[in-house]
Amino acid sequence: MLEAFIMIIINIAAIVVAIAIVALVVSLIPLIRELKATAVTVREIAVRMETDIQPTIKELHETLGELNVITAGAADKVEDIQCFMSAVGETGRGLRTISTVVGGAAGALAKSSLWFTGAKVAGSFLLDRFTKKKGVNEYV
Repeated sequence: MLEAFIMIIINIAAIVVAIAIVALVVSLIPLIRELKATAVTVREIAVRMETDIQPTIKELHETLGELNVITAGAADKVEDIQCFMSAVGETGRGLRTISTVVGGAAGALAKSSLWFTGAKVAGSFLLDRFTKKKGVNEYV
């Protein structure tokens, strides 16, 4: 009798386990359907992104090629620009020297002009004084 009782308990346990498995499978079916739909959507998005990105990548490669050409051309012109800037610097130094010389000459000319003006005024004054003294002596 004990054996029959144990067999009944084992059968009941097996039925409970079977019902639990069926319930689990029934609840997992909607989840599996959602996962499948999500996977399809992700695949579509990936295909669309790849389709959209390919022209962008192509344009990026073309732009990089053009940029390489531009930088190579600029690198070739750097020496010319350095020569030009050196010439501009030399011209600036030459102009500064000329300006200094002209400034010095103008200063010397201004000083000599002042000396000449002073000498002229002094000579005129002395000549006036001399002629007035001579004129005064003649009338006396």
